Amino acid sequence: MTALTVLEIALPTPLRRRFDYLPPADTVPEQLQPGQRVRVPFGPQRLVGLILRVKATSDIPLSQLRAAEALLDAEPLMPEDVWQLCLWAADYYQHPIGDALHTALPALLRQGEAAREKGEKYWRLTTEGKGLPEGALKRAPRQAELLAALQQRGQLNRADLTLLGIGSPAVKALADKQLIESTEQVFTPEESPEILGESPLPLNAEQQTALNQIPIGGFHISLLDGATGSGKTEVYLQAIARVLARGQQALVLVPEIGLTPQTLSRFQRRFRCTVVALHSGMNDRERLDAWVQARDGRARIIIGTRSAIFTPLANPGILIVDEEHDSSFKQQDGFRYSARDLAALRARRLNIPLILGSATPALESLHNARTGRYQYLRLAHRAGQAQAPTVHLQDIRRQPLDSGFSEETIGRIRRTLDRGNQVLVFLNRRGYAPTLECTECGWLAECHHCDTRMTLHQSPRHLHCHHCDHQRAVPRYCPSCHSTRLQPVGQGTERSEEALTRHFPGTRVLRVDRDSTRQKHAFHELLTEIHSGEPCILVGTQMLAKGHHFPDVTLVVILDADAGLFSTDFRGPEKMGQLLLQVAGRAGRAEKPGEVILQTHHRDHPLVRTLMERGYHPFAEMILSERRLTQLPPFRQMALIRAESKRPENAVAFLRHVRQLAEQYHPANHELGYLGPLPAMLEKRGDRFRYQLQVNAAQRKTLHGLLSRLAPELEQHPLAKRTRWSIDVDPQDMS
Repeated sequence: MTALTVLEIALPTPLRRRFDYLPPADTVPEQLQPGQRVRVPFGPQRLVGLILRVKATSDIPLSQLRAAEALLDAEPLMPEDVWQLCLWAADYYQHPIGDALHTALPALLRQGEAAREKGEKYWRLTTEGKGLPEGALKRAPRQAELLAALQQRGQLNRADLTLLGIGSPAVKALADKQLIESTEQVFTPEESPEILGESPLPLNAEQQTALNQIPIGGFHISLLDGATGSGKTEVYLQAIARVLARGQQALVLVPEIGLTPQTLSRFQRRFRCTVVALHSGMNDRERLDAWVQARDGRARIIIGTRSAIFTPLANPGILIVDEEHDSSFKQQDGFRYSARDLAALRARRLNIPLILGSATPALESLHNARTGRYQYLRLAHRAGQAQAPTVHLQDIRRQPLDSGFSEETIGRIRRTLDRGNQVLVFLNRRGYAPTLECTECGWLAECHHCDTRMTLHQSPRHLHCHHCDHQRAVPRYCPSCHSTRLQPVGQGTERSEEALTRHFPGTRVLRVDRDSTRQKHAFHELLTEIHSGEPCILVGTQMLAKGHHFPDVTLVVILDADAGLFSTDFRGPEKMGQLLLQVAGRAGRAEKPGEVILQTHHRDHPLVRTLMERGYHPFAEMILSERRLTQLPPFRQMALIRAESKRPENAVAFLRHVRQLAEQYHPANHELGYLGPLPAMLEKRGDRFRYQLQVNAAQRKTLHGLLSRLAPELEQHPLAKRTRWSIDVDPQDMS
């Protein structure tokens, strides 16, 4: 090479640094660009890295630099907007750049696979095969039949071979003789000139006003604050139709995998174009194929969960974040990014509109709308003839309960079923009971590895810690006093299912939680049964709360909803209110009127009464007023520095050093404050002791200036090798 070239490479490691390598031996400088992948030696391993910069010098002596082994891409892997989004996010969330960039890629690309869609395998004749005379291979009739079919039709895929009854031995035999060869072809469906596959639904006045205010082009953020059942999805669909008419693409983010199939189905019915999904329930090949289709522009609508925010788009036209309040849009470990917040940045950089939709908007989003950063669009009424459900606050203090159900609740369920309708029972606690207790001595089944009790499960019967996943058999005797008087304490979805089956033996009871939907198609099969319209009782966790449309559910029963009122997490009441209203919104979504029963021990609590009697917005105002007084987000910026270790003194000492160093850089004052180190809400989890230091600031710039100085220094501290530590910017989970 005529001039010295050094590659600055991002590698998927937890180290906050970039790595210098010499280029692969078979490349020239003109071939090398930021964003291309290279395979490099890293200690005894071989890693796939991304070129960050091509430069002329290195701080490391050239004699110590190793050479990259191979250049994997002829062009940068990501478009410029996604590349810059990843670089910005790594900096903002204080995460190692290599790990952040690799998080944004499908798994197969991280492993070095080619960035192309896998086509269907076809078999065709080689030059030698074409030269064989008709009627050759008479001694091998199946091979002769395959040869004749290829001479007539040119090529055959697996389905063709199956129809002809030709098995793999004949194919292998001809391939070994080099008479046939395989090739791949990517099927590209023809674009229909007609965009719509079915007619749009008529919009009411509120929906039409909202749609008219969403711009077709240019950067604009709209908060679509729509009551449950108000027809937000129809507004999305008609906004997307305008984008498709301009030849552009739409990216739609949903919070849960469970919502993806129903959303995908609705979009595929509405539009005559390629609609793809991107979520963790797909295999690696499916995800890469969808990613490539989006990048190349063949997929016009992309529907995905959190990580889909990094999907490359050939011609982006609109971004939509449905259920924008949902905490699952914030990654809780590793690269702790918020897909909702990155959607705002990406839309601004692409100069396209963003719609944030929710029936219970996050307080940060409401605050942004009220301060003019977002356009505020309100849908206050349910679409069509549907009416908001009637809410009954049921005081269960001093009432006898049967497995968590009051006598009045059981009566209302029976009347609902007798009318041929469906019932939804919500309990956000899976398993049979929260724990097992000895009635003789008070022993409780506690996890040996966490500061928490183990949940009793019945099918199969075992004790299970939902924090560290430790499991053990249910004891026959109390480990403390050897009594056999062990009994479950409290209520879980399995116990609710058992009680409802006992009360309503002729009615199908469908449990929907993480345990009952582990198999790949289990959740879809349950939804299909629910949509059959037959009277049934659904009992489940928050999986049932998010965005599902159950037209025959006319009664929603909410059990044990008080926990969020007393959470030590300042976001606890907000999350409780959002979840309760999302669940309540499943009732009466079609023509049938609905009702909601909220069983509570705190009927007169101001937050409960405000939420259930006046609605979400007065409830949100109460919490925002408290946040303003206590100077909590969204009125102040926050980051958590977490540390955990098998020896608690290591984690505490590390965070004390963090605080000492931080106060040297910026003493505590009205601009920047510190709280801690303090134990996490669950101090011990998985045999590790967990502590945290809270940093809050009046301005985002001040907070990030401090974190940018702290992160590299903390990585070099001796205690950093004896603790797991992380920085969580804009934390959504304080546990």
